[in-house]
Amino acid sequence: MTISLSKGQRIDLTKTNPGLTKVVIGLGWDINKYNTGQDYDLDASAFLLDANGKAKGIEDFLFYNNANLYNGAVVHTGDNRTGEGDGDDEQIILDFSKVPAHIDRIGITVTIHEAQQRNQNFGHVSNAFVRLVDAVSDREVLRYDLGEDFSLETAVVICELYRQGTDWKFQAIGSGFSGGLAALCKNYGLDAQ
Repeated sequence: MTISLSKGQRIDLTKTNPGLTKVVIGLGWDINKYNTGQDYDLDASAFLLDANGKAKGIEDFLFYNNANLYNGAVVHTGDNRTGEGDGDDEQIILDFSKVPAHIDRIGITVTIHEAQQRNQNFGHVSNAFVRLVDAVSDREVLRYDLGEDFSLETAVVICELYRQGTDWKFQAIGSGFSGGLAALCKNYGLDAQ
């Protein structure tokens, strides 16, 4: 049975799901009736963070052009440039057994590509969700539907997975940022230039 989470909720992943070592993080969204004259290209990414909540460099930043970190610990499956269709629009595969010991937290984010130039924001996005699926059994473990809480934001931290001892936990975040990818990079200690 899938567990549905609300903003701010946390759930234990590996302790309550023995044997869970590899997951698919599926992210999806729809575009409202807005038409800015251009396609909406939303991009999923992940920031691998140390105990201080910061990424060391590009080696800790997963996106469609840097799609495999730490020999398959975290893998981006590809860039969906339209978001059309049902189900997951983009996916990130996470293998807990391969995540290096210095990584304490993984921030899962979505940004709108060229949002400022295209006059687009998350107020135009609806039905956004993240779901976590056991990659071995294909069983959906949890789902977090973000709701319609955004207006002018161009980037969102969807969720974070974090280590507590030898176990991994999940927190539904749903925090918006103005300034797109550059704002997220700054938040996580990277220079987006």
